[in-house]
Amino acid sequence: MSVAGGPRIAPGGRREVGLPVWVFAQVAGVVTGTTPPDLFLTLGRHRRLFRGWLRFAGRLMPGGLLPRRETELVILRVAHLAGSAYEFEHHVRLGRRAGVGPADVERVLAGPDAEGWAPRERVLLATADALHERRDLDDAEWTAVRAHLDEREAIELLLLVGHYEMLATTLTALRMAPDAPRGRRRR
Repeated sequence: MSVAGGPRIAPGGRREVGLPVWVFAQVAGVVTGTTPPDLFLTLGRHRRLFRGWLRFAGRLMPGGLLPRRETELVILRVAHLAGSAYEFEHHVRLGRRAGVGPADVERVLAGPDAEGWAPRERVLLATADALHERRDLDDAEWTAVRAHLDEREAIELLLLVGHYEMLATTLTALRMAPDAPRGRRRR
C-alpha cells in the first residue's frame, strides 16, 4: 500500500502531544529501532483517548494471556489481510523480539494453510482470516478455537483481531507511512 500525499494528520511534537506521550514515543522508537512512531505522535494529539487506547492495547500486547509469538503472528496476519504496511512493518520488527523469524513472516503471508504451522498457530491464523472476511466464526471454527484456547484466551483472541483491524483502518485512513529506521529522516 502506498501513501500518496503524506499523512492526513501530521504527527505532533512535544507541545501537541504533551511531554509524557512525546517521551513514550521517543522510547518506543529506540525499542523498535525507528524514528519515534508516528502512530503514537498522531493519536497522541487526542491525549485523553490515546491514554485509554494505549492501556487497552497494552492489555492485548504485550500484556495479554496469549504468548507473544502467537500474538505477533495474529497481528501480522491481520495487518497483511487489511493491507496495512505501517502495522505490518512495525510488527515484523516487534515480532523478531518474540521469536518470529523471516520464514514465519513468509508463512504469515501464505496463510493458515501454509506448511510448517503448529496446529494451534494454524487455528489462530484461520480465526484471523475468518474474522477479517466475515466478522464471525461458524460453529466448527469456534470448536477449533476452543480446542486450543480457554475462555479467557478465546475472548482475548477475538479482541486482538478486532483491535488490529480497527487500528489498520485508522492507519489507512490517516495515510500513515511506515516509520523510518532510526537515523533516517521521516518520509
